[in-house]
Amino acid sequence: MRQKATRELFAYWDKLRRGRPAPERVEVDPAAVRHILADTFMLEADASETFPFRLSGTRINALFDTELKGRSFIDLWRGEKDASMADNMAALLRSIIEDACPVVAKVSAGPRGYQDAEFELLLLPLRHNGKTQARIMGLIAPVKQPAWFGLLPVEKLVLRGLRTLNEDKAPEPPKTAPRWPDFSLGTSLYEQRGHLRIYEGGRHTNPLST
Repeated sequence: MRQKATRELFAYWDKLRRGRPAPERVEVDPAAVRHILADTFMLEADASETFPFRLSGTRINALFDTELKGRSFIDLWRGEKDASMADNMAALLRSIIEDACPVVAKVSAGPRGYQDAEFELLLLPLRHNGKTQARIMGLIAPVKQPAWFGLLPVEKLVLRGLRTLNEDKAPEPPKTAPRWPDFSLGTSLYEQRGHLRIYEGGRHTNPLST
């Protein structure tokens, strides 16, 4: 994880779960992560698997130049001529909530006619009312804020790579930029082996209220 905001939210989530697969939604205190609330969001795991936004920070809304609450997170990955990225993202979110597996990803996005910028995406499972497949807390942070940010909406999000985060402690800030695994947009995000899903890259051993 390269971004300070990403490391901060992961460390807070990891502290809350106290050795459990995931913390409870009611345990999340917005004041504890107030400095990064603008970059955070929360998704609902719905039956139709559109994963609507329950909440979205102001900087995420600015990225798309619209209020995202109630909108489908999956639709943000859907291209005009290709829905494979959206399908892959839905599969990834299912795995996050089913396996309580946190994920950090490299993402790119940009307005039409402009060069894409790089973002870091964090996705963290949450329990809600005792249900394990209920909520996902996340964060999107630019690696370097582009000049168009907040002025023009991006067209869609594009997944460039990911890795799972199953360590007991939050990773230390890297001394050099990590090498993200390459992603082929025409392939699945994981390989099924029995009851396990093996992800490329391997496993490593806004108010938020609604």
